[in-house]
Amino acid sequence: MKLHSWQYKAKKILEEAKGSSSENLKNVIGKLEKVKAKQVQRSLEVPLYWRMERIEARNFIDSYAMDDSNNSVLLDLAKLDYNLIQPIYQQELKQLAEWWRELNFKEKLSFSGDRLMEIYFWATGLSFEPQFAKCRICFTKYACLATVIDDIYDIYGSLEELECFTKAVTGWDVKAVQELPEYMRVMFSAISDFTNELAQQTLKDHGLDVLPYIKEQWVVLCRAHITEARWFYGGQTPTFDEYIKNAWNSIGSLGGLVLLCFVEADSIVNQFPNCLMDFSQLFYWSSLITRFSDDLGTSKAEMERGDIPKAVQCYMIEKGVSEEKARNHVKELISNSWKKINEEIFDNRFPRVIVNLSENMARTVKCMYQHGDGVGTSTGVTEDYIVSSILRSIPI
Repeated sequence: MKLHSWQYKAKKILEEAKGSSSENLKNVIGKLEKVKAKQVQRSLEVPLYWRMERIEARNFIDSYAMDDSNNSVLLDLAKLDYNLIQPIYQQELKQLAEWWRELNFKEKLSFSGDRLMEIYFWATGLSFEPQFAKCRICFTKYACLATVIDDIYDIYGSLEELECFTKAVTGWDVKAVQELPEYMRVMFSAISDFTNELAQQTLKDHGLDVLPYIKEQWVVLCRAHITEARWFYGGQTPTFDEYIKNAWNSIGSLGGLVLLCFVEADSIVNQFPNCLMDFSQLFYWSSLITRFSDDLGTSKAEMERGDIPKAVQCYMIEKGVSEEKARNHVKELISNSWKKINEEIFDNRFPRVIVNLSENMARTVKCMYQHGDGVGTSTGVTEDYIVSSILRSIPI
């Protein structure tokens, strides 16, 4: 999207206002009472617009409860409203847990982790309202499968096996699949069943044949993973730009967003399939934020266990700078990506549900990785978030 001169001027004014406001808040934070100081500190760390909505609702309720001037009736209503959706979440989790047990990955793919709870929490961040149950269930299934694929490429498969798996997925070739190792046949069967289920449901609900587009997203994901595997086995460190060009796909959020378009296809049915191209930049910037946030939270641990350099390390090596400077650079790119998202949605040409999903993908990943790897090791802050938003109601 091309900006007009007045929009550039407005951006400059907003940047100056942001810098001035941040500096003023830093100067006064020590003079504020405890509740307000905590709110200001959160704002300095993560802008309100970047925060996961469900978690921010809980934070606001907790802060308001500590305000001596609060209205007790409004407070109780807010708590009640927050609590009402939890039984829905818990029922969806039971349904997903049954699906996960039927896959039996614990026995068939024992090297892969069970991240169902963490990924479902991620799904609630994308669309927390009761009417978006299908979105939450679809995304959880997709992301669980994509995470196991990531484990296959990063942890378990040999390069020769990974090349064969990528070729089989790219051609969606049943004969080629039969020649794969057993664990890869199990994986392909799982993604094939999920793909066919979603395609049939979309055809039934919206009259759209999306099967080729779902398959395409698995191909995009596997090709991105095999590129990283080739870098790793070849001992190659990509340039920062080479890494980003591939890594915004390997993170998998693009596939999640595209598939959720099909779940919510009422908003795109008259523009399909051209709308997917229209959404491409919006999805790109959201996926880039997802990649950068993931790398900031997980790269050190992944490098220690044996993996390719991530965004921070690629930038450090290429530019010869410290880790702190590299991390700051990545954080600045996240900020710039948010501005690009705002530019994309400025003229309101996108369906609101698509905008919300794209923004919430970026918001939720910030929450998941702000304090480390919130998907791989859901302890500490992330565990608290899961318990408070899904499992434990607010006392009234």
